Amino acid sequence: MASAKATMGQGEQDHFVLKSGHAMPAVGLGTWRAGSDTAHSVRTAITEAGYRHVDTAAEYGVEKEVGKGLKAAMEAGIDRKDLFVTSKIWCTNLAPERVRPALENTLKDLQLDYIDLYHIHWPFRLKDGAHMPPEAGEVLEFDMEGVWKEMENLVKDGLVKDIGVCNYTVTKLNRLLRSAKIPPAVCQMEMHPGWKNDKIFEACKKHGIHITAYSPLGSSEKNLAHDPVVEKVANKLNKTPGQVLIKWALQRGTSVIPKSSKDERIKENIQVFGWEIPEEDFKVLCSIKDEKRVLTGEELFVNKTHGPYRSARDVWDHEN
Repeated sequence: MASAKATMGQGEQDHFVLKSGHAMPAVGLGTWRAGSDTAHSVRTAITEAGYRHVDTAAEYGVEKEVGKGLKAAMEAGIDRKDLFVTSKIWCTNLAPERVRPALENTLKDLQLDYIDLYHIHWPFRLKDGAHMPPEAGEVLEFDMEGVWKEMENLVKDGLVKDIGVCNYTVTKLNRLLRSAKIPPAVCQMEMHPGWKNDKIFEACKKHGIHITAYSPLGSSEKNLAHDPVVEKVANKLNKTPGQVLIKWALQRGTSVIPKSSKDERIKENIQVFGWEIPEEDFKVLCSIKDEKRVLTGEELFVNKTHGPYRSARDVWDHEN
């Protein structure tokens, strides 16, 4: 079963249709570490560059700024129904009784009545004020089934259109699917040619769960925009390396949320329609060696002495 149906408008795959029937724009603006210009970036992305999808999270600390940017865009004439807004519940709120208040705070900060997609940010519960890395007793038991039931209630009450998960393993996804009445519509994962994440990619495809790729350019340590293979393909196609990496994600069947605070880059990052990476070049990009994750979760969840997670491999259920 395909992970989501790609809709072709004038030969352009500009959005995906989720299991729920809702349309999700294929390229979104990421807002992790977006900084003080977030409101400007969001407004520019929507009103000048044509974005209709904005991805944020409570933990990013920028939801109020994102809200200001969304409000400015709507005041400039963009309809709310044409926007797709994603947010995420943080680990300290992963208890059933905290789900609705967490969403209500997000809605207040975003100045919205509903959001289109609400994710579990990481499948681990942390104590309020947990240290990085966590001290003994700061990683708590996570009632995944109880939390998901409350997420489902948000859908039933019209506060959220779709619910999803981020940073899941196949093991955790299978556990969730056993009890979920509303299965996750989307799974958001780190994915780029240097970390293809094939196991979760295939599992999501099997269950008809759409995938959003984050960190599509890799990281500051291993910036794939400077990879000679990527640069060679970009030169051949007369595109930027960033555009090639974003297009790679789209051609793989995933939506993608590149982040930039530079207006020029924001506009560049969505100019990925109306052309394709030829099959032989796509294969070359796919052959870039998997190195390592950008985000291991180690500093958030690993306590090497006290556990319960003593290594990054524990965090990822030893799946890769």
